[in-house]
Formats: sequence, structure tokens, C-alpha cells
Amino acid sequence: MLRTHNCGELRIEHVRQRVTLAGWVDSKRDHGRGVFIDLRDRYGITQVVFEVQSGAELLEAASRLRSEDVIQVEGTVLERPAGQHNPKLATGQIELRAERLEVLNRSETPPFLPTKGNLPGEDVRLKYRYLDLRRPAMQQTLMLRSRIVKLIRDYFDELGFVDVETPMLGRSTPEGARDYLVPSRIYPGQFYALPQSPQLYKQILMIAGFDRYVQIARCFRDEDLRADRQPEFTQLDLEMSFVDAEDVIGVIDGLMARLAREILGMELSLPLPRLTYDEAMARFGHDAPDLRCSIEIVDVTDWARNCSFRVFREAVEQGGFVRGIKAPGGAAYYSRKLLDELTEFVKHDFGAKGLAWFRVESDGTLWAPTAKNFEPGQLQELARRFDAAPGDLLLLSADQWMITCKTLYGLRKRVAADLSLIPPGAMHFSWVVEFPMFEWDEQEQRWTAMHHPFTAPRPQDLPYLETDPARCRAQAYDLVINGFEAGGGTIRIHDAQLQQRVFGLLGMSPEAARQRFGFLLDALRYGAPPHGGIALGVDRLVMLFAGLDNIRDCIAFPKTQKATDLMTEAPSPVDSRQLEELAIRVVPPPGGAGR
Repeated sequence: MLRTHNCGELRIEHVRQRVTLAGWVDSKRDHGRGVFIDLRDRYGITQVVFEVQSGAELLEAASRLRSEDVIQVEGTVLERPAGQHNPKLATGQIELRAERLEVLNRSETPPFLPTKGNLPGEDVRLKYRYLDLRRPAMQQTLMLRSRIVKLIRDYFDELGFVDVETPMLGRSTPEGARDYLVPSRIYPGQFYALPQSPQLYKQILMIAGFDRYVQIARCFRDEDLRADRQPEFTQLDLEMSFVDAEDVIGVIDGLMARLAREILGMELSLPLPRLTYDEAMARFGHDAPDLRCSIEIVDVTDWARNCSFRVFREAVEQGGFVRGIKAPGGAAYYSRKLLDELTEFVKHDFGAKGLAWFRVESDGTLWAPTAKNFEPGQLQELARRFDAAPGDLLLLSADQWMITCKTLYGLRKRVAADLSLIPPGAMHFSWVVEFPMFEWDEQEQRWTAMHHPFTAPRPQDLPYLETDPARCRAQAYDLVINGFEAGGGTIRIHDAQLQQRVFGLLGMSPEAARQRFGFLLDALRYGAPPHGGIALGVDRLVMLFAGLDNIRDCIAFPKTQKATDLMTEAPSPVDSRQLEELAIRVVPPPGGAGR
């Protein structure tokens, strides 16, 4: 064996034992008559001592070691001299007196040292990912990921779920994000698609009678680039038969309680709290609100309708709303310069027309440059509506409903960060339910599915399906953790006729539906049970439970924001002979080589 113990294993009870360690040189201290090496592996660090008594040859070999060399050391475990114990290390009471050294592999000077400060930018770390993954923080995160996945598997095994692998090569169904296409050599001009999710396959499994399915599934979406998205990702995917939304939510409540207890030492109170979609938008401006922050939106449209400030009054007359938030204690923090920055922030990021603000003075009155446009009683009423106290700051948006939602959601996040309103390490789990079934696409002038076209409407909303689609609510539910959508699911349509009605409302002719989803429509006619499920982002879960803010730090080999792998330099051109075999010709994009 190349080692008898790992570098985080030795303790005082191993003193006088002869052991062999192997790992990376983390640091070296050469004191002339002795060389001290910190030897590192993923388990920890052990101090190795090369002394004069060990012989000149061994001491000379140790002095030539450099950071990140891979070595094997054999020696005897000793207790460190009195006063030299290191309480910061689990192995801090002992050291290894080296008696033999073998260099297994020498390292060139690395572009950065994994365990030292002053890390380079993310692009450099992703290019040299094998060095970045040596960092203890990265290794701990990936080990946490492994533990979370095991807990998930154990939990669903206890509940009788069957782990089924679904195909990676399937049929392209152009709904939602773009598919990644895989050309077929055997059938020239035809393509497979990598799965955006196992949605259709898991529904087929329910129709096949498997009752409870689960999978840690790899998924692929050719989406427009966003900071927190990856073109390939991992999700916890599950489906259940003979259930309603409460059953699915209850299973995930139990999983969150298990993970919170085992990973965070936190006991969750079940059932987890819930908000309807309408309530979330009205109170927080977003369908995935961060409930660690207590700031809520206050709607003062009725007050603004009759106030003497023309800007507010005209906004309401034009069908808009006047809504705002209170920044507790914000009057002292936000200078006039910072308030001007907030105004530009909401204009640039959310398309807002502007931002009105009021400081609450020590006597409880409101002051702002616009205050002269209001009657005193109107400002008193505004302060009362916000339950304003001296030192608070009121921020108001007068605009169309969705603009006020986006503006106040963004301000809420920014104020919470600026004023440190979220306690460190806080976690909050909740559900948002009763989503709209459809969204109106202004560009294409048609209805689209808010979740996906297989989502079942609430039974009481079926009469509105063709007559007033905007009133239809879906049997849909999203798990929200710390303001992130951690997962989303729905009860599915299990009736072929209803599925065809929904396809029709989405602008899909019977012929197009048959071409794209004929196998599903056929399956629904052969005894499909009521069923539903959910998918949770594993990468996102790990990020949240690890207390990180970058999803790429939770994935071993992630892509950049431009969907490239800097280490392997993918995507890349392929040999022309491969393209010929696939009957593919590459057409250069307009304007050059692309992004």
C-alpha cells in the first residue's frame, strides 16, 4: 500500500507507531538543521519533520521539495514538543518524524496555490480546475454534495420509491428552452435531443404502474446565458401516482426536514409555510420571495388616487399602482447620493419611471423634496400606512403592476443587503402555490404555459379554460429557499381529451400535437392514473445548504457564463470527416465565429 493512514487521521494514540503517508506538499519550512513539511490530502494536514539525525541524503531530498509535489513518507508518529501543539489542526498534537521519502511526482510551479490566499479570478480557477479542486473549501463542498445525494437516496428508498434511469437520447419537443441536438449517423438528417428533464418519461412510468419513481437526473438546456444557470445540471426528479398536490408537497417537506436536521442541525416546523402566487406578488413582488427578510410591500394605490401629488395621481388614472417598502432605519444610511443611485438602479434594471422616497423625521413627519406637493394630512396617512417610525426610509414606485413588482423586489433585496437585515446563516423554507396556468406572450401574441403544457388546471377553474385563460390556476407548487426557486412541480393532466384542449389553447393543432407528443396522447388513453411530481435542483440545494452564492462552486466541472469549459476548451470544432459521416455542413454564423 502507498499509505497506511490519511493525512487527517493520526492522533495522540498513534504515537510511536510506524506509518506511511502520501499526499501533496502544502508548505515547506527549512530551518537548516531540519525541514518541516505540511503534507495534505482531502482528509487534512499532517506535519512531517525531516531532522539531521535522519541523514544528510534524506534532509537534502526534503529541502528540494516544492509546493504541490506528490510524495510518500514513511516514519514514526511522535507527540509534538510542549508548547508546539496546533489546536487549529485535528492532527495538531502529533508530527511524523520522516525516515524515508519517495517523490511520486514533481509539480511545476502552479499558476496559483490551492490553499493560500489571493486566489486568482474565476476564469483562471476554471482553466486549472484540477488545482482549484484541491482547495479544502471546494473539496468540502463536493463532499457535502455527496452526502446530500446519499441522504436523498436513502430517504426515497425508505418511502418505497423506485430509482429508474430514463434515456439521455430522446425526441426533440420544442417547448420551453432550446434542446441540445445530437445528430444521428445511422439516420442522416435526423436528430436526438438531450433531455431538458425526464418529464414525459416519468409520466409514462406512472402510466406503466410504477407508482413511485425517483432519479438523480442529468438535464440539458440550451438557454440564453445567465449568471446562475448551467447548460447541464442535475436535478432530483420524482413522480407519484394517485396523489394530489398536498401529497407531493408533504413528501418534500419531509425531505427538507431530514436534510436540515442532518446537514444544518436545524429542526424545521412542518408543514412548511405557504403563499399563493398572488399573495407572493402582492407582498414581495416576486414568486420566489426571500422570507428571511421581513420587509413587505405596502399598496397605497387607493390613497394615491386622491392625493395632491400629480405623478402619483396620474399613474393611478392610467391604470397603474402606487406601492412601496419601508427600509427600517434606512434614513441614516441612505445619503442623497445613494438615493440617486437607487433611482438609477430601478430605472436601468427594471424599466421604472422613477423612485419616490421619504425620510421619517425624529417627530414622525415625512420629509422629501416632493413633500411640498402633499397636504400634511396626506403625508400623515402615508406614514400610518407604512407603520413608519423615526429613522425609517420609505421607497415608493408608481407604475404598471409588473414594473412595481420588479422594482420593489429589487429594492427589497438591495435594502436587505445594505442594512444587513438577514441574519448570517439564516435559512427559510416555504412553498408558493396556485400559479397562473398560462402567460400571455406579447411578442408571439399567444398563450404559453407558465410551467409546462402537461400541467393540470385546478378543477374549479376548468370552465375558464377556453373562455378566460387568465383566470385559470394551475395545480402547481414551487419550493422556495432563501429567495431561490429550489424546485418546482405540478399535478399532471391524465386525461387525453383535456391534454388536447390545453395543447389547442397553446396554439398547437391536433396534427402538431400528434407529431410531437403522439406517444403520450396514446398512453393517456390506456388507463393513466392521476399523478404528479416535482424536480429539485441538486446544484442549487447544495449551494444553499453550503451557504454559498455561486452555483459553479457546487459543481465539479462547471461551464462559464458563456457556456464554455475553460479546462477542456469545449465546445470545439470537430474533424470534417465526422461531419461528413453525419451528413452535416457547418454554416458560419452572420458576423463571425459567434460568442
